Amino acid sequence: MPAIRTRHLCAVAAALALTVSAPATATAAGAGSDAAALREVLFVGNNWDGTADVIRSSGDFAKVGRLDVVPDKAQRMAEINADPIKWIYFMAIRNSVGEGHDQFVDDMYSTPDGKSVVVSRPSFADVVSLDLATGAVNWRFRVSGYRSDHMAVSPDGKRVAVSASTANTVHVLDIVTGEQLGRFSTGDKPHENIFTNDGKYIYNMSIGDVNTQTDAPWLDWTKGDRRITVVDAATFQQVKVIDMRQRLDAIGLKDYSDAVRPAVFSPDESKLYFQVSFFHGFFEYDLATDRITRTKTLPKNPATSDDRTTFVNDSRHHGIAMSPDGSKLCVAGTMDDYATVVDRATLQEGPLVTASKPYWATVSGDGRSCVVSESGTDQVTAIDFATGRKTVSVPVGDHPQRVRLGHVEAGWTGPAAR
Repeated sequence: MPAIRTRHLCAVAAALALTVSAPATATAAGAGSDAAALREVLFVGNNWDGTADVIRSSGDFAKVGRLDVVPDKAQRMAEINADPIKWIYFMAIRNSVGEGHDQFVDDMYSTPDGKSVVVSRPSFADVVSLDLATGAVNWRFRVSGYRSDHMAVSPDGKRVAVSASTANTVHVLDIVTGEQLGRFSTGDKPHENIFTNDGKYIYNMSIGDVNTQTDAPWLDWTKGDRRITVVDAATFQQVKVIDMRQRLDAIGLKDYSDAVRPAVFSPDESKLYFQVSFFHGFFEYDLATDRITRTKTLPKNPATSDDRTTFVNDSRHHGIAMSPDGSKLCVAGTMDDYATVVDRATLQEGPLVTASKPYWATVSGDGRSCVVSESGTDQVTAIDFATGRKTVSVPVGDHPQRVRLGHVEAGWTGPAAR
């Protein structure tokens, strides 16, 4: 489905890759000497209140500004209320995966010129580009089905992939125009997306029906078709499918879920580290040998419930990031109320840093810290990779989830009043 445009966008200069090594004062490559200086920041999506807090990417992580990601809320709600099917799905999202709340922002990435941010909005089943100067909607893309989910941006910053979770589809869009460049089919309930470093392939992880109550291990087969789908990022043709059920069974873990949640590659992309439903820990998968090579079980928190039916959307641990040098992993122990840094060589965890329902983990702009979103206390917390200890917490909006590195124009503090 084509993007719905509300205003024309000018062509931008060659894209800046959104990497942790990009300097805060970088300018768009090839844009000329008059291009606006860019500032590297972290975008924090506050899922339940429909805002994104923008904070410094390193150091004290102080707040830079805030953006309303649902400026068109009245119009979207009018459309939903006029369509019985859309209304049913909207309410189903609120009362299941939304835990009684609407899901207004899931994922977000800035455009290469730092002038806009692209946001997936699950309850509105769309992706929008928002002008960072005015807060207005540049374009809107309605995903297939009734819910949008996790996104990924290509290494050159020009394309964004978004999961349409009820349609078992991933759309790949031009980040500047919103034009659909391609799409591909996945397993049930596509979730995480990852571009390879060279931009040639997209990995999609489908997690199945995580909001059912059939949570006992012997009923895991009822959760649907869970798999990793790998596609060519140019042709959108399927290259291979990785079924972790077979790999888990091969090492005797027949009672473990094969629903791959957040995942991260090693710097050389020889290993994939991933979390699965219900499990307090993660796995290491070797791409060359096509097998799970190591299992890391992290401590249970005795103060939290061990009842699988109480895990939000089946996710015991949800959020994993890797230090730029590949030596450390940072894990968000969502239902165990902690985060921890794990040595990649030994798989020994460091201090368990108390965190309230941490929902995501990412790397700071300077690469020194892991930043986790604490959705239970509405803050983000930085943990030093070197020591494994908390350095600072910063208050944000209601139920922060995804945290992504991006850029804004230097001097930006939020949209101007309209």
